[in-house]
Amino acid sequence: MIARYSRPELAALWDDATRFALWLEVELAACEAMEAEGSVPAGTAAKVRAAATGKLDAQRILTIEATTRHDVIAFLTHVEELAGEPARWLHLGMTSSDVLDTAMALQATRALDRIVGTVDELRAALARRAREHATTPMIGRSHGIHAEPVTAGLTFARWHAEVTRARARLVTARHAIAVGKIAGAVGVYGNLDPAIEAAALGTLGLRAETVATQVVARDRHADVLTALAMLGTAIEQIALGVRHWQRTEVGEAEEGFGKGQKGSSAMPHKKNPILSENLTGLARLLRGYAGAGLEDVALWHERDISHSSVERVALPDATILADFMTARATGLVAGLVVHPARMKSNLDRTGGLYFSEAVLLALVRTGLPRQEAYVMVQRAALAAIGESAAVGETGAKPGRFRALLGADPDVAGRLDPRALDGCFDLQHHLRHAAAIMDRALGADA
Repeated sequence: MIARYSRPELAALWDDATRFALWLEVELAACEAMEAEGSVPAGTAAKVRAAATGKLDAQRILTIEATTRHDVIAFLTHVEELAGEPARWLHLGMTSSDVLDTAMALQATRALDRIVGTVDELRAALARRAREHATTPMIGRSHGIHAEPVTAGLTFARWHAEVTRARARLVTARHAIAVGKIAGAVGVYGNLDPAIEAAALGTLGLRAETVATQVVARDRHADVLTALAMLGTAIEQIALGVRHWQRTEVGEAEEGFGKGQKGSSAMPHKKNPILSENLTGLARLLRGYAGAGLEDVALWHERDISHSSVERVALPDATILADFMTARATGLVAGLVVHPARMKSNLDRTGGLYFSEAVLLALVRTGLPRQEAYVMVQRAALAAIGESAAVGETGAKPGRFRALLGADPDVAGRLDPRALDGCFDLQHHLRHAAAIMDRALGADA
């Protein structure tokens, strides 16, 4: 991933120096297990560790690989250069994928651990904003059109719930990928013993693949990439909401705008939702990596190499990108400027039309068939909208919908003024918001 969309700590997990260092740890774990089993001279791993740990030269390995055209052989050649004779006992009975897949599992689990920590920071930011605006009323929308009232806090709580589900998928994927293999060619321990694998992987904090081939099964890697894609989509949900809020015609919230920041090279007045738009685009990349991961699952027989080139790009890029996106989303939520007064203004824009369902249900409770009641309420609502449209306004004038209902003999014959007024009660409509908030935030409430 390019530096623009990377954070150093996560990117470092995938650089050449870390990769080769982990390869060495895998080889040494296997060597120590073989020493305990008696197939390798005692003290071999300690000698190699002393000679090579912290001294691997990534550029030297890449130079050797230019000749061998094989990365693990190049790595082993360099270790032999550093450690001499004891290094001949490394890789005994092993195949390249024993090293590659086991080390990749270590990189992936460490990356996911960092990402989960960053997700928890985002969840905390969302929970804070949810509590801050728990009682801030705003209009809910369906199809982009005013529907019925909600609170701004519920929107943040909904995003929190979705991000929490994304976190759970990451934890599940972390368990799935925490698997290695030291089972040799095609995975049948032809020149190894399962006890060696169990001991070596236990040292590394991994489990053995259930039924290995020459590689660890790639549905595990697809789990990771899919979970990251779902995290990206949860973040996009937040970004899309902010983008709508910041539209000039809406104006209910906006991204923080720093001192000296510029919105447009041509128009000095502009403040654009650039963080949200950026996150929307990056979410598309994450979903693309998930598709690539799914394509990698089906391999010929005990393995082919079609997966290798894909995951060398997809796993580093997707984890780095997810980490970056989550951190950026956290800053977006924490710095978001919310405008409660504009939310109230927009809520009032339709003159109480959003209470149409309450009136409908009140009429039904009087014994009127639902469809007859619907026609009566719709008649008043459309009349109020039409009057406003005739003078170039949207929605309805304040109180006009209520007045038209009260003037309709069919409605007035069933609902007296007090009963009709009772239908226009915002607090009654939002009376369960606090309970929904508690359910959404759970331990964060």
